[in-house]
Amino acid sequence: MSDRKILVTSALPYANGPIHLGHLVEYIQTDIWVRFQKQRGNLCYYVCADDTHGTPIMLRADREGITPEQLIAQVGKEHLADFTEFSVAFDNYHSTHSEENKALSSLVYERLRDAGHISSRTITQAFDPVKNMFLSDRFIKGECPKCGAADQYGDGCEVCGTTYAPTELKNAVSAISGAKPVDKDSVHYFFDLANFSDMLREWTHAGHLQPEVSNKLAEWLDGGLQQWDISRDAPYFGFEIPDAPGKYFYVWLDAPIGYMASFKNLCDKQGLDFNEFWSKNSDAELYHFIGKDIIYFHALFWPAMLSGAHFRTPSAIFAHGFLTVNGEKMSKSRGTFIKARTYLDHLNPEYLRYYFAAKLSAGVDDLDLNFDDFSQRVNSDLVGKVVNIASRCSGFIAKRFDNRLSEQCSEQALFHEFVTANTQIAELYEAREFGKAMREIMALADKANQYIDEKKPWLIAKEEGKDQELHEVCTMGLNLFRLLAVYLKPVIPVLAGNAESFLNIEAQAWPVDAKPLLNHAINEFKPLMTRVEADKIAAIIEASKENLEKTAEPVKAKKFEPIADTIEFDDFAKLDLRIARIIKADHVEGADKLLQLTVDIGDETRNIFAGIKSAYSPEDLEGKLTLVIANLAPRKMRFGLSEGMVLAAGPGGKDIWVLSPDEGAEPGMRVK
Repeated sequence: MSDRKILVTSALPYANGPIHLGHLVEYIQTDIWVRFQKQRGNLCYYVCADDTHGTPIMLRADREGITPEQLIAQVGKEHLADFTEFSVAFDNYHSTHSEENKALSSLVYERLRDAGHISSRTITQAFDPVKNMFLSDRFIKGECPKCGAADQYGDGCEVCGTTYAPTELKNAVSAISGAKPVDKDSVHYFFDLANFSDMLREWTHAGHLQPEVSNKLAEWLDGGLQQWDISRDAPYFGFEIPDAPGKYFYVWLDAPIGYMASFKNLCDKQGLDFNEFWSKNSDAELYHFIGKDIIYFHALFWPAMLSGAHFRTPSAIFAHGFLTVNGEKMSKSRGTFIKARTYLDHLNPEYLRYYFAAKLSAGVDDLDLNFDDFSQRVNSDLVGKVVNIASRCSGFIAKRFDNRLSEQCSEQALFHEFVTANTQIAELYEAREFGKAMREIMALADKANQYIDEKKPWLIAKEEGKDQELHEVCTMGLNLFRLLAVYLKPVIPVLAGNAESFLNIEAQAWPVDAKPLLNHAINEFKPLMTRVEADKIAAIIEASKENLEKTAEPVKAKKFEPIADTIEFDDFAKLDLRIARIIKADHVEGADKLLQLTVDIGDETRNIFAGIKSAYSPEDLEGKLTLVIANLAPRKMRFGLSEGMVLAAGPGGKDIWVLSPDEGAEPGMRVK
């Protein structure tokens, strides 16, 4: 048994709406990592909770004619039902509107206050005279002061991108009542984050964060930390501040404390030691999985709050990118998302778990759910490669050998190769490089299928006197399948569990020293997974059609930039365009947009810096054929010499597509 003690959390879903596929990137990523840790024998707890406080909860409950408590109870059940069907296995799922959270939030606040980290002052805010409530930026709407666009929120324009103060909006109104806001003074309480500047500068560079996150935080720290407003005025659904009647904790103060509260709830139920994981001198590991949009709160406010309140800080915070669907941005405010329940109504949740795993890395890159790629990958990998092994071999074992495996196998070296692969696969799981882990596992699946193709048990079965050989080949096939199932178990636990039932074995731990199953009775084989059906995907799209349509205003201007001035053929002939293979791709330290590519152009390799980081991760590019301008004069950049240009299309940002030739083209060929 390992001596590691691990506590893991995912960000708390807000109790104001349903779980959608964008949420599930994080919870599936976390669940895979936790299941792997448990499979390795580590003591690992995974806790989460609904984030239940704030003005939106209060307003929605009011609209529905129920209490906030009734609303969050109802939404909490729906959230947990969705998570459960996607096999997200929390050790405890709680609520931030709990006695544990109230007590811990008060404790953290009082410790910060007593240590001199809380101050108060009077501020002027927009006030709704009809609803008798102060308005945050998101509840004020008006015309953008720069471009004049209507119906913009109080902190920034979605049309031109300008940021501003709500007082700068033209013709501002309350988004709640439609009344014109008035200015009103109120005393607010602030957490003096600047008191922790030195502590945070050290903590954010001590390996607790991904490099790109650490670099971003350095920019914020260099810009100076401001006081953080941690209070809100009544009416507000939340916890009242202990020494300030009528003032409530801002939701972002008590939400992360909800991690502690959920674990405290688990401790009380199971007799665990809370301090063993949260005390200042704890030797346990604490990990938070979050989206990149809430890094500021988790990597600055949260460790500062914990440190100031004499609790331990996280071992690491793992941020991930956003999800797009068929290249379209998901946005709750715009409605462009697919609900988890809509997916569950039509497709096997393990398809999505595998697809996300196959595309996830340890970085913060965005992930696209492309339904064509989704179908192809699931059908090819899980059904065509993994499950196919069991179905190909089980029939012979059942019909010819009474569902009993052979007493010996002659291909021990192949089995040993599969077992020894556990080390590298484990390292990739540990490092959250799930995409790379899936590629390693599928490479093994290819070897298993190659073994069966070479042995041809369907032909052996027709030959006299070859029963022993047939028995051993099919036994080996099923033993290789068993190892593939155990490697995939963190990702597709239901299929892995059904595979264990078929093979008539106990739940498999990580196969560090696995031995082949021999002279062992197995159960009747039943189909473990069916192919993704196109009509099921069509049904999901139809059910979400209104959401998936682009919501932008019709573009009145031309969609593309004008065609350039006419040139002569001789001008074009000056360009030496070559087919190139990207043999290596790396991030460029200090560069937000560049990737460094090593390309093979036939007789030589070149170093090229390409501004495509926003659209591609290095692993997406390695091995890819593309087109380069080979006779472009080398350009000296501060990162090195760029010896060519990769051809790509698109306006920029995420919308960049590197050009690729058809299959059959080879590096060095000239494009004419």
